[in-house]
Amino acid sequence: MRRVSTALAALLLTGAGLAATTGTAVAVDGATTVAGIEAACAGDWGSLPKVATETAGYSPLVNIRTGQHACFDRMVFDIRGAEGSAEHGPVRYHVRYVDELHQDGSGDLIPVGGGAILEVRVGAPSYDPETMQPSYRAHVGKPLPGVGIEGYRTFKDIRYGGSFEGDTQVGVGVRARLPFRVFQSGNHVVVDVAHSWNGTAR
Repeated sequence: MRRVSTALAALLLTGAGLAATTGTAVAVDGATTVAGIEAACAGDWGSLPKVATETAGYSPLVNIRTGQHACFDRMVFDIRGAEGSAEHGPVRYHVRYVDELHQDGSGDLIPVGGGAILEVRVGAPSYDPETMQPSYRAHVGKPLPGVGIEGYRTFKDIRYGGSFEGDTQVGVGVRARLPFRVFQSGNHVVVDVAHSWNGTAR
């Protein structure tokens, strides 16, 4: 996991309207520019499913990392792209709240702690589709390797669901059913879950 830790971190994603944050931050594409906190803490993301169906193919997942921000916790899926390039075609995703997390394919129940469960499916397998060699090593039902969420405001548990038919599945246990947003920036799919329904309220 790559984590950028600073006493005061600020982040702006081009076209995503991301804002300044404090504490531990996970930057995307290395962009670090100060913007208004209000944009990131608008609190109008909602809790309904977020879906993107268009895809440019199946590039392998290479890493999953997390970070804390002023008014949300963040999870970033790093997807292999052209070497040295921050550009990537559209990546399919489906993110929604569920009562229980069931592994794709087998249907096996995967216990996830927290007050609510956010199921995240990203159209990037944890193996190289051409060579079938693993590109992201994790164990079904276990916490993500190298990801520590102790002290996070919103994330309480994260479990790997596996890869099935080109999708990687992750269960995120959150404090409660809170608003979230999902977007793609270059070779990354980003999931932000707010600390509260009150925007900048801490």
